Amino acid sequence: MPQFTPDFLALGFVWYIVFLFSTTCHEAAHALAAKLGGDPTAAYGGQATLNPLPHIRREPMGMVVIPLLSYLFAQWMMGWASAPYDPNWQRRHPHRAGWMALAGPGANFALMFLAGLAIRTGVAAGYFAPPARASFSQVTSLAASGSANFLATALSILFVLNLLLGTFNLLPVPPLDGSTAIALLMPERRALGYLDWLRSSSFRLLGLVMAMLLFARVFSFVFGLALNLLYPGAHYA
Repeated sequence: MPQFTPDFLALGFVWYIVFLFSTTCHEAAHALAAKLGGDPTAAYGGQATLNPLPHIRREPMGMVVIPLLSYLFAQWMMGWASAPYDPNWQRRHPHRAGWMALAGPGANFALMFLAGLAIRTGVAAGYFAPPARASFSQVTSLAASGSANFLATALSILFVLNLLLGTFNLLPVPPLDGSTAIALLMPERRALGYLDWLRSSSFRLLGLVMAMLLFARVFSFVFGLALNLLYPGAHYA
């Protein structure tokens, strides 16, 4: 059991704020893409917003309980949220549904890119430096001791969490976004049949278990690759 020190609680606070913001952006992107594609279901439900409260009300377990428990036991956060959509709209427009699915991970990768850009700017300005050993809470460190430690930690978590959310949700297994985004690679008629099969599939729980097992192997490689792109020549393992 972790010690509830001020540092532990402060780091947990930063993790949760970044988690709320990142997950809200993910679901708001789904809702906005669906609305632009002709399905206002999520927008009518209040999900096309960067206000986290409608998302918390819809998924309190995934947005509050599980993130806090995961931080307590693992010192990083995981969780989930959801945005409703009209299945009949998906049947009429399978490619639009594919773009809707892709919008969530796309928002996460955009946030990761912005965090990386801020880190690189800080490195160029002499405020930040590559850490001797990177972790989920430390992708960048202070070049010298000072008051910017909170910013370095927040940018580190923003970078890692959005890389994690974007990569995990792109895995092509139900019920993750990647399984629907695959429809964009198919002709509309074939995509329609595929999405019908996906909706009726009874393998959603199995797919989630497979994704978690696969992700444990994939993400260490993805994390190392992202670090080496962020710091060319650093040679993180």
